[in-house]
Amino acid sequence: MEENTQYDAAEIQVMEGLQAVRKRPGMYIGSTNSRGLHHLINEVVDNSIDEALAGFCSEINVIINEDGSCTVTDDGRGIPVAIHPKYNVSALEVVMTKLHAGGKFDNKTYKVSGGLHGVGISVVNALSKKFIVQVKRDGHEWTQTFEKGDKASEVEKGTETPETGTTVTFYPDDEIFETLNFEFDHVSSRLRELAFLNKGIKIILQDKREEDKEETFYYEGGIISFVEYINEGKTTLNDTIYFEKQIDDVILEISLQYNDNYRENIFTFVNNINTHEGGTHLSGFKTALTRVFNKYSDKNKMNFTFQGEDTREGLSAIISLKMSEPQFEGQTKTKLGNHNIKGVVDSIVSEKLSEFLDENPVVAKQILGKIMNAAKAREAARKARELTRRKGLLEGSSLPGKLADCASKDPAKSEIYIVEGDSAGGSAKQGRNREFQAILPLRGKILNVEKSRLSHLIKNNEIVTLVTAFGTGLADEFDITKARYHKIIIMTDADVDGNHIATLLLTFFFRYMKPLIEQGYVYIAQPPLYKVKKGKSERWAISEKEKDAALKEFGEGSTIQRYKGLGEMNPEQLWVTTMNPDNRVLKKVIIEDALEADRVFRVLMGDEVAPRREFIEKHAKDVGELDI
Repeated sequence: MEENTQYDAAEIQVMEGLQAVRKRPGMYIGSTNSRGLHHLINEVVDNSIDEALAGFCSEINVIINEDGSCTVTDDGRGIPVAIHPKYNVSALEVVMTKLHAGGKFDNKTYKVSGGLHGVGISVVNALSKKFIVQVKRDGHEWTQTFEKGDKASEVEKGTETPETGTTVTFYPDDEIFETLNFEFDHVSSRLRELAFLNKGIKIILQDKREEDKEETFYYEGGIISFVEYINEGKTTLNDTIYFEKQIDDVILEISLQYNDNYRENIFTFVNNINTHEGGTHLSGFKTALTRVFNKYSDKNKMNFTFQGEDTREGLSAIISLKMSEPQFEGQTKTKLGNHNIKGVVDSIVSEKLSEFLDENPVVAKQILGKIMNAAKAREAARKARELTRRKGLLEGSSLPGKLADCASKDPAKSEIYIVEGDSAGGSAKQGRNREFQAILPLRGKILNVEKSRLSHLIKNNEIVTLVTAFGTGLADEFDITKARYHKIIIMTDADVDGNHIATLLLTFFFRYMKPLIEQGYVYIAQPPLYKVKKGKSERWAISEKEKDAALKEFGEGSTIQRYKGLGEMNPEQLWVTTMNPDNRVLKKVIIEDALEADRVFRVLMGDEVAPRREFIEKHAKDVGELDI
């Protein structure tokens, strides 16, 4: 790509002002909850990453301050401070107060840009009660302050310095956001991703709220290191395959590695934006992958035709595209729509992967062996599905006998409780509202699907019972429109066994019924741990904090009853505390970060002990109980 080192006031273009941002923040950052709050950091960091993509920034520092603010510093060129020729104010002020302002629209200053294409940093300013920007450039330090998007000071010229860079400190506005608490793990996950995708850039995260809480992300290997991170705890079949190629203004990087697992993990990015919904780059990759392996099979007289899913079993891959003018589509605008990209990616993958297989016959044989086994397992699963279908299973035609169904036939009004054990199941059946609440008791722990192929799943009684009750079908036959309940509530004991069963269920939903989670259908019940009583007064507590508050309120002479299991509660108590929509507490299961969720399930439910121990030691203080 042709490099342009000019970045001055004349490069800044403006499309509209900030008037609507505070009125409708959700239109610009998605929401005003925790996700929207963290999006503010992403937008400021994206500005620094754009400088890195242009070749002018090597280090970014992100600090979560004690007072709840966040500071982002880079060593880029510094935002221009000279007077903007059209607006007759500092270019810095234009960038911070005008929507769609930045050097990203003329295809010269930034050939490639992430973020919201110039919207980002001004939106952060608009949604911050205080916003301070410090620039080092043109031989001096420069500072300007804003409040709720409005200028609070002029650009002030400070001390002389030969350095360059930009520092932004912002205080999210409590009038806008439901929470002001930045979560270290949430921030670190995105920064790690950016460091992987932009090899050679160093990103340092500090949390001043906790002593010594700091992480540094720096990966010379780039997306090669990314794939190795994804495959942590797995037995891999080959060294990471990596290739990079540029066609016109498109730069494609791909790294891929097979492991002995049964699932595919393909993550796609365009200009550092995680394209969760895939798009034309993913289609091109999948098409090429299937064709290359079938051509190799034919050439080596293996007499086997593979389907796409066979070639992706046990595959971890990163597809990173850098391009100008990406077009995003889909429900959350994270699906790449540029039609020409499918052919570009297909062409590059076909050429580079074919070369690799021809030059590495030993590795090719190992991978082909894995793909061959996947094809045989697919065929076995197809036969097993036909058998279960003949028996009336998985189709919803014959509901399982242990299911106590609800009277309502409207899925939007119906909910199903998955309950641990017959004892708790009996109490739940007696205590429920039969009109809209169904009860499905499970006997013991379901299959750990992290270690199982689909062909094993459909032979497992508990899995078949779940799928039949839900009515959705499974795997490639899954159809969320056939879901019989729009609330699926996991209700297990608040002990180690209960947590383990809940984790097994969540693993199953995440791996084989992910749309249930994505549509917001999956919940976890919060049964009480204690009943605090004094005289005729009583309080149910779902946490230690609630118990302590009740004890403080009641004072001396109060008694505590600890509930170790759901079976210890009679039907009325279970209804009042855990099942009555007017009183109950439910936790909705959401996927904040698909890549990190995938890693957590793999570490917790996979074969490798060391990564699991390390994860538990790191997070032990954050959870009440966790199965080891």
